[in-house]
Amino acid sequence: QANLAESGGGLVQAGTSLRLSCLAPTGVVSSYSMGWFRQAPGKERELVGAIKAGGSNVDIVDSMNGRVTISVDTTKNTVYLDFNTLKPEDTAVYYCAASRIWPAKSRWNYGYWGQGTQVTVSS
Repeated sequence: QANLAESGGGLVQAGTSLRLSCLAPTGVVSSYSMGWFRQAPGKERELVGAIKAGGSNVDIVDSMNGRVTISVDTTKNTVYLDFNTLKPEDTAVYYCAASRIWPAKSRWNYGYWGQGTQVTVSS
């Protein structure tokens, strides 16, 4: 069981930066690939990017490349999603998830999910 807990969401203005955090049980971020997904109202859940167990490799989807970074602090059992220059279309619920495989590009690769954190970007 991997209980993942996202935090850091909220109401922010377009053009600003934001950091989301995902706290995992001890050892998870060193053993599992960790992905960030988002789901906007009426849309499918989509991958933002993922980081390999321990942080040795990062894969960001093309549409988000250059605007987000994903990192991990294994001493804090935490994975981060950093945004710069948020846009209104980034409004969504953001989820972190854990996968036993790498690469892990599909939501079906992930067996453990957090509850999500809402990010709302105002124009």
